[in-house]
Amino acid sequence: MATLANNPRCRDHPTAQMIHAFEQFNRGEYWHQHETLELVWRAEQDEVIRNFYKGILQVGVGLHHLTRRNYNGVIKVLGRGINYLQPYAPRCMGVDVQRLIDEATRVLEQVRALGSDRIAELDIQELPKVHYDTEGV
Repeated sequence: MATLANNPRCRDHPTAQMIHAFEQFNRGEYWHQHETLELVWRAEQDEVIRNFYKGILQVGVGLHHLTRRNYNGVIKVLGRGINYLQPYAPRCMGVDVQRLIDEATRVLEQVRALGSDRIAELDIQELPKVHYDTEGV
């Protein structure tokens, strides 16, 4: 798979609005992060970087489905978010993309292993976070 992590835009610092969305994500406010990041995504003209935003947004929505114990939503949306993020690994815009992919993939595998009947058994206290920095990007 082609990497987009070398794209010059991936060296940009995350904007204040992006950081706000990351903080919402990390607090488990997945629906709110969706709303915040969707504004960033819609305003972005560069299709390459739009998919980066979309990947984070969809991972968050997939985790939102998990908190609602919606098996099909988790499988569909979390998997799609991971796929959107893969070309941006290992880092983009200060985000540790590889870590988010790894953590989200672990959750997706656990959900698949449990199946729809046992999804409630998954501990949702330790869900993935967006690990980012604003320096050295």
